[in-house]
Amino acid sequence: MEETSAAGRPGPSRRPSALRRLTLWTAVLVILQVAVGMVVNLYVTVPAHHPGSHPSEYFSGSLRSVAWALSSGPLALAIHVGMGLAAATMALVLAVRAVRVRGGWVAALSVVAAAMVIGAGFNGASFLDFGAALSSLLMALLALGSLTCYFLCSHLLGSGPPSQ
Repeated sequence: MEETSAAGRPGPSRRPSALRRLTLWTAVLVILQVAVGMVVNLYVTVPAHHPGSHPSEYFSGSLRSVAWALSSGPLALAIHVGMGLAAATMALVLAVRAVRVRGGWVAALSVVAAAMVIGAGFNGASFLDFGAALSSLLMALLALGSLTCYFLCSHLLGSGPPSQ
């Protein structure tokens, strides 16, 4: 039977289980994102000139590049960009929940992981804008760093009894 608080919300025994699941699914999404990114890296050529390429102002140019990739770019690139936006959203949700529910190392690692996922996204946008290989490398390394944080979080959250 699930423990509940006076406000009717799941009690402390349920929250770590939900946090473990969210950590797992966020890590799985990042892994899938990296896999699609490898396909994009090997088989997709981003045109040198597209809306947003070589912007004079990074943020507006990157926004145009991301919009172009989602709406008119090659399918694998559109999937990669869409999954990246979903991964950033999930990473932020996980970080907020970890801070609110758990605190300590789990919260800190979740926040660092979210920053890495977002950093990977900014490097992806930079790659779309300028085509620099360094941006692609940083995107991959930041994604791997976030996975390290998520695996450490999973370990710290433990396995515990399965929830119903």
